Amino acid sequence: MPVWPLASTLATQTLATMALYSLPTLAPAVAADLDVPGTLAGGFVAIAYGVGIVSALTSPGLIRRYGGVRAIQAVLVSATGMVVMASTAGSVGQLALAAFVLGIAYGASAPASTHLLVPHTPRAIFNMVMSLRQIGVPLGGVCAALLLPPLVTPLGWRGALALELIPAVALILLMEIPRRRWDSDREPGRPAFGRTLAQPFLMLRDPRIQRLSYASFIYSGLQLTFVAFMTVHLTSVVRLDLVTAGQILAVYQIAGSVSRPIWGWVADRFITPSQTLAVHGVGMAVAAITVGQFGPDWPVAVLFGVAIFAGCTACAYTGVAYAEFAALGGARRTEATGLGTAMMFAAVMVVPPLFGVGVGLLGGYGPGYVLVALLALTAAAALVWPVRR
Repeated sequence: MPVWPLASTLATQTLATMALYSLPTLAPAVAADLDVPGTLAGGFVAIAYGVGIVSALTSPGLIRRYGGVRAIQAVLVSATGMVVMASTAGSVGQLALAAFVLGIAYGASAPASTHLLVPHTPRAIFNMVMSLRQIGVPLGGVCAALLLPPLVTPLGWRGALALELIPAVALILLMEIPRRRWDSDREPGRPAFGRTLAQPFLMLRDPRIQRLSYASFIYSGLQLTFVAFMTVHLTSVVRLDLVTAGQILAVYQIAGSVSRPIWGWVADRFITPSQTLAVHGVGMAVAAITVGQFGPDWPVAVLFGVAIFAGCTACAYTGVAYAEFAALGGARRTEATGLGTAMMFAAVMVVPPLFGVGVGLLGGYGPGYVLVALLALTAAAALVWPVRR
């Protein structure tokens, strides 16, 4: 087990994601202070993800030239820059600029982590290690939700944000210790830019990467659809109170976090990563159809059970997916991982809004969830369909 590379990449993923969700978590306090609608927090996340798509596609050249550790430090620097700008912001425009600063390097987090972990990880536990690293994403969201709101009363929202600088700066400095050793594979003479946006897309010539990219897009979109619509669905249709609906959403995310390394272990020991991901697709399709049938007569215990099942499928696939991108990419694992990150980020921006439109046009959540379930099944089938040689 590559303990220190895994710990450092997991910490980076956690701190970067915590920075991403800081303003949405503190949205009521920020909105009251700046006299703006709290719903603008969604725009903050959209800007960060949109810029993150570009950084994911352009990061491979920079990672190869300067090394994975330098790239991880850049992710942390962008997170600290966002925190500084947001905590001193006096307008919505400054908050938008802070989101842009975060996005500049946010997309490089997964490619840099993968680039760093591959040389230090035995192949026999690769999927599990990658899945452990991906726990950092939900963990960052949980840290933002649990740690920041209680600090608003004594410190204000600006002070709560500023405290995030301490662990981020500490990790930047600590990463200097192993930098020369871990970045020994860097290529100083390699062009950092050039046709950088096109390079990851060249990986799509491989039909296996085509199918994995399609599945990652659909799966990521469905994962965020559950997050975006579960509470409003449970409160407006099932008639639950907001606290219970929030608990069900939390259980969904916790189940995804806990099950990620288990799925990685399964992909390492029992079935192939593609088959593991196909099982995810079938599972999330069943979960989506079931969630679409939620009604006022459903017992709360059953709702929690469905949320756990949905979390173990729709919220737990990313570690195995990133491991498979790296495996299929081979020597170009960094480019392949950048492509995967871009596909997942694009889905976050595209699928949930389209789902919301579909719910309005189709007259309810049920038909909308059936459609996304069918997409998940097509992705699962594509992953295990024989590739022509």
